[in-house]
Amino acid sequence: MGVIIVLIIVVLLASIKQINEYQRGILFRCGKFAKVLEPGWHIVLPIFYSYRKVDIRTKAVDVPEQEAITKDNVSIKINAVLYYKIFDASKSILAVENFNYAVSQLAQTTMRNIVGSVSLDELLSEREKLSTEICKIVDEETDPWGIKVVNVELKDVALPEEMKRVIAKVAEAEREKQAVITKAAGEVEASNNLAKAAEIMSNAPGALHLRTLATLNDLSSDQSNTVVFAIPIEGLEALKGIANRGNKE
Repeated sequence: MGVIIVLIIVVLLASIKQINEYQRGILFRCGKFAKVLEPGWHIVLPIFYSYRKVDIRTKAVDVPEQEAITKDNVSIKINAVLYYKIFDASKSILAVENFNYAVSQLAQTTMRNIVGSVSLDELLSEREKLSTEICKIVDEETDPWGIKVVNVELKDVALPEEMKRVIAKVAEAEREKQAVITKAAGEVEASNNLAKAAEIMSNAPGALHLRTLATLNDLSSDQSNTVVFAIPIEGLEALKGIANRGNKE
């Protein structure tokens, strides 16, 4: 009798199962799903009952590097990271054999399909938009598995070496184009300013003489400069008038 009591105590102690706060337990009775075990201690009698723990915390899946071809036939390599969490523990066990592996494979396939539907320029410039689209598709596909995809981040986009050289040349040509445009705009602005200055000086008596004297003053600061002074036409006409008056007298 004592042996039977000890055996019962041992079986009961072995049947006590602990479910942590971040876990849920899937209880099976004679191989059939019975219920979901919440956090705490539970009695799971052997032979008749069995259970599996499911971690419901957010998980990160490193999607391995994939080779894909863009819409404009550029071969690239791309990888990503996917974050998901389980919202229905029973479905994650009953509806799919290995939910972590299944999510990874689905993310790989979806990523290749999305990359194949866009051009290289769209892939490089709209990475966030594509990540959101991949996340939406994978989330919808994993709903029957009791899984919620929280986020997908495209990490690296590896281009062939020849494509890198082409992109570098295009970027250099664009910079040269912007430099020419900026220089031309500066010349137009300078020409307009010179035209305005010439108009102002032509309408102001003596302005041209003052400008000439200011220029000579700037040149005289460097003794190595040789200054050739050009007398304005107005000055020559003034001297001519003085000479004519002297001859008349």
